[in-house]
Amino acid sequence: MPDYVKVMRDGEVAIITLDNPPVNAMSHHLREPLFAALKQARDDDAVKAVVIACAGRTFVSGADITEFNTPKALAEPSLRDLCALLDAFPKPTVAAIHGTAFGGGLELALSCHYRVAVKSAQIGLPEVKLGLLPGAGGTARLPRLTGPVEALKIVSSGNPVAADKAAKLGIVDEVTDGDLAEAAIAFARGKIGTPLAPVSGRSDRIADVDMAAFDAASAEVARKARGLDAPVKCAEAVRNAITMDFDAALKRERELFIELVQGTQSKAQRHLFFAQREAAKVEGVGKEIEARPVKRVGVIGAGTMGGGIAMSFVNGGIPVTLLEMNREALDRGLATIAKNYEISVSRGSMTTEAKDQRLAAFKPTTDYADLAECDLIIEAVYEEMGVKKEVFGKLETVAKPGAILATNTSYLDVNEIAASTARPRDVVGLHFFSPANVMKLLEIVRGNRTAPDVLATALALARKIGKVPVVVGVCHGFVGNRMLSSRSAENEDLLMEGADPAQIDKVFTDFGWPMGPFAMGDLAGLDIGWRNRKALGKTAPIADALCEQGRFGQKTGKGFYIYEEGSRAPKTDPEVSKLIEETARAKGVNRRAISDEEITERTLYPLINEGARILEEGIAARASDIDIVWTNGYGFPIGKGGPMFYADTVGVKTIVERLDHWHGKTGKEVYKPAALLRKIAEADGSFSASKKTG
Repeated sequence: MPDYVKVMRDGEVAIITLDNPPVNAMSHHLREPLFAALKQARDDDAVKAVVIACAGRTFVSGADITEFNTPKALAEPSLRDLCALLDAFPKPTVAAIHGTAFGGGLELALSCHYRVAVKSAQIGLPEVKLGLLPGAGGTARLPRLTGPVEALKIVSSGNPVAADKAAKLGIVDEVTDGDLAEAAIAFARGKIGTPLAPVSGRSDRIADVDMAAFDAASAEVARKARGLDAPVKCAEAVRNAITMDFDAALKRERELFIELVQGTQSKAQRHLFFAQREAAKVEGVGKEIEARPVKRVGVIGAGTMGGGIAMSFVNGGIPVTLLEMNREALDRGLATIAKNYEISVSRGSMTTEAKDQRLAAFKPTTDYADLAECDLIIEAVYEEMGVKKEVFGKLETVAKPGAILATNTSYLDVNEIAASTARPRDVVGLHFFSPANVMKLLEIVRGNRTAPDVLATALALARKIGKVPVVVGVCHGFVGNRMLSSRSAENEDLLMEGADPAQIDKVFTDFGWPMGPFAMGDLAGLDIGWRNRKALGKTAPIADALCEQGRFGQKTGKGFYIYEEGSRAPKTDPEVSKLIEETARAKGVNRRAISDEEITERTLYPLINEGARILEEGIAARASDIDIVWTNGYGFPIGKGGPMFYADTVGVKTIVERLDHWHGKTGKEVYKPAALLRKIAEADGSFSASKKTG
């Protein structure tokens, strides 16, 4: 059996070291020997103080979420038992923090009398990102150190806090630049014989609280939650720390935790957590495949997309050669990049020095020859196959051997682009989402001849620049945009049959989407979809008519909605209502009242249906990969887990029945259930249980 807990002595100080690789998660097999070691140190008269430290690269990173909903989660001793033991400890206890003390790790540290951290350490309570709240006293103890408003920020956001800031907030008692063990032992020795004040017994930071300020902060949390339960429950739990005694607040925290852990939202968010890990596993790209070194990236195109891609790499510490066709376009792109960084400085999220360093990492050029030094070159030019091939033809002559050539295409055939070069093994699709410096998703498009080490490099780079990568196959629109097309096909028909843009958008936002499809189209620019439809020989009568009138959305002040100058708030436009009615009449459509339920079924179920087809064809390896694409790139509500997870919660059989209903009424292919969807329904199964992986 591994030795998960080791105990050493330095004079009167016992050092209890936890060693549960890779991140010292608070698994039951760690809790049990730790509880025993603490009791032994408590009862040993020769021990006058205790330091809890961790081996490896980090302090306790949190609970072991693989134990959730298993007997091990309830097995004694629980983390709450450990925290209670430390609360009542008769000798000074010090947590020695390096790496990260997250979740249950921070709760363990908060139960100690004191905390010493290295300067590089981070602390946090990220449970809210799994649809949960701290379940072992985090919401009851933290406000006693920081005050309730600061505690609410930490608990409801789940974001990490650096050691220096944690010290200013009162969470950490000492930050050291030196040897952590020595500093923690010295700190503990200095507390021997002094009066002990467990965090649970401190009340000065929760006395005479400005409740109006706390209520305002709680209201802001609820506003940003957009239907998620966990942030709101976090605010309730922190409030309890102010209004209840410690034991009552602790009891209520546990009740709230159980409510959340058993709820669909947390199950959805935990599904996404594991789905992201699974997405990193790519067939044919094992640990033995080494990524190519990338010391400089070239980006072709300094427009909105190209500039955002370039910023992503610079932000990740990789210098960029930025190419444009002429100096005017190049200067315009650089000015936009500089403006974006200035905004970050004005918000306090970046220092002027950091801004200057990042701007210095850009090498602007109008000469393709300057791309010769780049290890990866990404084109972000106009979405037209001829233009893409022309660019790759030029790259053929300047890119050095072994350089990766990437296309940022949203729809086009990566295999056709790769075939236009003499090095198809070096070609890959890197589909960033706009704005590229903000959006997390990166669809890595694997061509038929893309080399495994190219994929390994793309995956490693994605993580380095803070993206969530998903490897997908080649088809028109790949995973995300292909599914989006199946949803968008019904939007116009719903309008002509009797709905209006505001009703449809409200159905979407009520479901949990950040925006409805028409407001989103206005934001992105209706001309983008118009150009794509024309290239494919497709039409959308209402959207096309708006574009023909120069109504491209917010940038022109008019689209599906009208926008007053200086405002992004959409307002219903009678002219659009008139256009919809006239178009319906011209096509012989009798308009009628359309229910919100019908809108949901006719937009969401075809989306799921197309996802099933994508799995059948092997374009996506797993249903969970599709969920990662849609929650990270398209705003699918994380509390519903992505379209395929949501299908499981509704019931695949129910979805097939409704698709059959609409297919019978309309005859449209978009409603014809995919073979995989019907197979799962007939087996009364689910996507999560399906063995189909493409």
